[in-house]
Amino acid sequence: MNTLRITKATTDDVLKLQSIGRQTFSETFANVNSEENMKKYLEESFATEKLAAELSNPSSYFYLAVLDEKVVGYLKLNTAEAQTEKENSDALEIERIYVAKEFHGKKVAQALYAKAEEIAEEIKASYMWLGVWEKNFRAVHFYTKNGFVQFDTHIFKLGNDEQTDFMMKKILT
Repeated sequence: MNTLRITKATTDDVLKLQSIGRQTFSETFANVNSEENMKKYLEESFATEKLAAELSNPSSYFYLAVLDEKVVGYLKLNTAEAQTEKENSDALEIERIYVAKEFHGKKVAQALYAKAEEIAEEIKASYMWLGVWEKNFRAVHFYTKNGFVQFDTHIFKLGNDEQTDFMMKKILT
């Protein structure tokens, strides 16, 4: 693998973000969810206007994993009111770490996670937290390996399907 770069996404990157977001979410979940629910989620969650607004939010941070000018993954972080659940104002939420399937096992997710740790340190977060689908065993293992522990659960709606997410956190010192 050539040099992987982690770059901060801007509103100019909305179409790149939309493309990698739809691709990686589909690769991860299409085989275990209905086509109708997937289509609805992808259209709504990765709509150009929605992504542009999220990219413009000063409490959210997006980073692209770029290899040979190709976007192969991305990271979304939230602070303050941008967090998807009401957590402490000094917490950092990892909302998404997604990597194209062909790059699984090539340390791309670990590089994106390292960027999350860097941002947590910069903003002096007391802890990082996230929600991960209980049946996404690969992701649960990844976060556990990186020191996260489950502290609760919440419901994530994918179309009309209610799914249970593990809420996990890592206390920072």
